[in-house]
This record gives sequence, C-alpha cells and structure tokens, in this order.
Amino acid sequence: MRAILLAAGEGTRLRPYTLDRPKSMVELGGVPLLVRQLATLRSCGIEDVTIVTGYRAKAIEALGYPTRHNAAYDRTNMVASLMCAADLLDGSDDLVIAYADIVYEARVLERLAACREPLCITVDMQWRLLWELRSEDPLMDAETLRLDDRGDVIELGKKPRSIDEIQGQYMGLIKVAASFAPELVRTYEALDPEASYDGKDLPNMYMTSFLQHLVDLGRPLRAVPVEGGWLEVDTVEDLDRYNEMARDGSLLPFYQIVDAVGTGS
Repeated sequence: MRAILLAAGEGTRLRPYTLDRPKSMVELGGVPLLVRQLATLRSCGIEDVTIVTGYRAKAIEALGYPTRHNAAYDRTNMVASLMCAADLLDGSDDLVIAYADIVYEARVLERLAACREPLCITVDMQWRLLWELRSEDPLMDAETLRLDDRGDVIELGKKPRSIDEIQGQYMGLIKVAASFAPELVRTYEALDPEASYDGKDLPNMYMTSFLQHLVDLGRPLRAVPVEGGWLEVDTVEDLDRYNEMARDGSLLPFYQIVDAVGTGS
C-alpha cells in the first residue's frame, strides 16, 4: 500500500502561522501536522508516501519524501491536487489518500486499511464531540453525510439544514483499491470542464463533490466508522485550542498525541 498526501494548501485561515510555511507544516504539540501523519503511516507499515505540494513547497520537500507539485495551488482545490499525482493511480497498489491538515491515531488508519471495498472513507460517528469543541454551533461547519443499510454513503458534503442529516463526518481520509484507482482518473477526465460542481468550477471542485459524483454514477462508497481519534486544523482558533489542550492533557479524549519523527529516506 502507498499513500498520497494532499498538502498544496496555503491555509489563509491559519495566518499568521502560515505566513512562512504551508498549512500542513503548522505545529501541533511542537510537531508539524504533516510529520505527525507521516509517523502514523509508518507505524502502520506504509512507507511509500508521495506528497502533493503547492504553497511554500520547499518546506515539505525538505522532509525527503517524493513529491508532485500543484503549480496552480492558489486557484485549484483538492481534486486538482490529487490529479497532479494521477500517475500513481495506475492500478499497481492500494492507496491511502489523505488531506494533510488532519492528524489521526493509528487505530483509525488500521480500520481503514482493513476495508476491502473498492472505495472507502473513514467516518467519525462521534463527530459532534469535536465539532462542539470547535464551534458554538456545530452545524456552521459540518456537512451532510447519510448512509444506506449496507453502510455505503449515499450523500455527503452538502450544507445541512438539521443534525438529522448528519450520521457522521467525512474526515479527509480515503482508501482506494488498486483495481479501482484508474477509475478515479477516468472519471475525472470525463467531467465537463464547463460545468459547475456544488457551485465550483472544475479546477476548484471539492473532494466531497467528486466522491458524490462517483456515488451518483453507481460506484459504492463504503463508510468505515470510527469514534474520534483524529483532529482537523482549519483555523487559528482550532490550532490554539488544541495546543492549549495538549499542554493540560485535556486533548486526550479527542486525539492521543505521540512523539513523531518524519524524515524520508
């Protein structure tokens, strides 16, 4: 199994922390988010990692891992970044695809890796605990996610009107079976470049919109349920709160911080 980490983003909502580094290199508990994620991947036996860079790429290149560069990082979104690594979606290996502004415990990755379906995503079933920590109104930044009786996703990524439309939260962590990986590229290349996707043009298509498109085409998207064990860092308020909680030990119920060393070979 190999991994593709999507780390092209600037992280404007994390300024001033991102004035001199990409979003994925801001520090949680004194260690960059990306380095923490690399350590988790290694602990689960995933050594073949490629990082898609963009903003301030040199900071990530210094880690020593193979990279692909999204030169249009300032005017594109996650799916476009993934397609900068389309050569790795060649069907030769199973893949983990992950946003680089998240951290997660090894148990989360192990559960995802055990999924044998062609396309799987981790879904936090206890999402409200984290969202209520981050915001007085969890609906403000949450997205819809609905499952069928088999545990396949039938809807994700929309603006919810009520809590009832949210059975869990997509975490930005995906597994693709080797046999299905080329289908991602074929599906993307078949998209109408003039169409709008949840209000965005094709270069700025959200990953959730792309996953929903696959679902709409009849491609099953299996939800792998987890209970906490991860963090998403989007804002200065997120980062400051997590770091304060890490210092006083209150972050433990949400995410267990471990020492991390993340240099490539």
